[in-house]
Amino acid sequence: MAFEGLTTRLQSVFGKLRGKGKLSEDDVNEAMREVRLALLEADVNFKVVKDFIAKVKEKAVGAEVQESFTPGMVVVDIVHKELIELMGGTQVKLAKSNRPPTIVLMAGLQGAGKTTLTGKLAKMLQSQNHKPLLIAGDIYRPAAIKQLEVLGGQIGVPVFTLGDKVSPVEIARRGVEHAKEQGNDYVLIDTAGRLQIDEALMEEIKHIHEAVKPDEVLLVVDAMTGQEAVNVAKSFHEQLALTGVVLTKLDGDTRGGAALSVKAVTGCPIKFASTGEKIDQLEAFHPDRMASRILGMGDMLSLIEKAQSNIDADKAKELERKMRTAEFTFDDFLEQMEQVRKLGPLDQLLDMMPGMNKLKGNPNFKIDEKQISRTEAIAKSMTKAEKQKPDIINYSRRKRIAAGSGTTLADVNRLLKQFEDMKKMMKQFSGMMGPKGPKGGMKALKGMLGGKGKNMKFPF
Repeated sequence: MAFEGLTTRLQSVFGKLRGKGKLSEDDVNEAMREVRLALLEADVNFKVVKDFIAKVKEKAVGAEVQESFTPGMVVVDIVHKELIELMGGTQVKLAKSNRPPTIVLMAGLQGAGKTTLTGKLAKMLQSQNHKPLLIAGDIYRPAAIKQLEVLGGQIGVPVFTLGDKVSPVEIARRGVEHAKEQGNDYVLIDTAGRLQIDEALMEEIKHIHEAVKPDEVLLVVDAMTGQEAVNVAKSFHEQLALTGVVLTKLDGDTRGGAALSVKAVTGCPIKFASTGEKIDQLEAFHPDRMASRILGMGDMLSLIEKAQSNIDADKAKELERKMRTAEFTFDDFLEQMEQVRKLGPLDQLLDMMPGMNKLKGNPNFKIDEKQISRTEAIAKSMTKAEKQKPDIINYSRRKRIAAGSGTTLADVNRLLKQFEDMKKMMKQFSGMMGPKGPKGGMKALKGMLGGKGKNMKFPF
């Protein structure tokens, strides 16, 4: 996950500061040296790091920090605010033309994920009740047009194409006319990329720009290329006047330096970040939320937004009732797992929770997505009656379930035991809300957690 290494390093630095009652200038200098190294290792641009450290140091040796009862926390707050500024300060939304359609021109090198990103952005716009049109303007890369048509088909968004024999400029111009006729309010134009920036690439995209006069020119850059991504953005911006940058493959780079450098170097805001391969794994870029993630403070706002857009409220309410009344079955369990999966990979969800980065660093804590799949396979191998009443699952049924799910008898036994423990735990939670009041509640909680949380296990 992006920034993983940087987050761990920064938490270590600030952990030392928090333990001090007073901070000397030497303490601040030592901390800033470590922060500087951490940023450089995260592949942040050298000049950006130099300016960032100078700004933080200037504020961190001021009277406000020296006189504070919690000087370490004040320094963390300064770093947090400076990180937000470094990435643009506030979220910059996608443009919206007063005279539809809003035209978005996609630019970038080959391999950055431009065509896939065009589909993802169309999916996001569609979920916001817009009516986008995709224009296939890459006539050079084999199967680029087909790829866009497949993506459009998956999400139910029309794709305008004139094949690979008509010039991209003409395709873009006629595509925009088609959008006006059909009432599309957003037009996303996919363009050709090259293996490196060259004159032919720039000339062609400039001609498209002149023909359609886009409201947005988004540069799609691969975050995993680090500083090269920033150099590409700078070159494109000098010749094309970009309005924004989109970072792809941000989930695949543990350093994330491009996200911290691109705004400072080019002046272009980061508008979106792609966090996975699935068509719905595209997020609006919020500098404040990203800064919180980098410092291990989590990002609960994004997590709540994900939940609100992906989880069925009525189903969640019914599930909560079943948990309270201990009516929870394996059918409910599978439905719950499906709802959680809609939110994205578990490690990404944990990154949004405050303090979870430290827990992930614990060698005894690991997320095994394969184990979750095995658990689902076991539950799906049960009959309807077995899911409703796990008590009827005897030895021969367990053997059949193990064979049907490709797991072992021990795996099935373990899941059934953990499921039973979970139901008891839910019942105890429900008891804590009852007439016995807080004393009884605390006693029940202590019993569930076994003093130090050793007894609390979930069936995945």
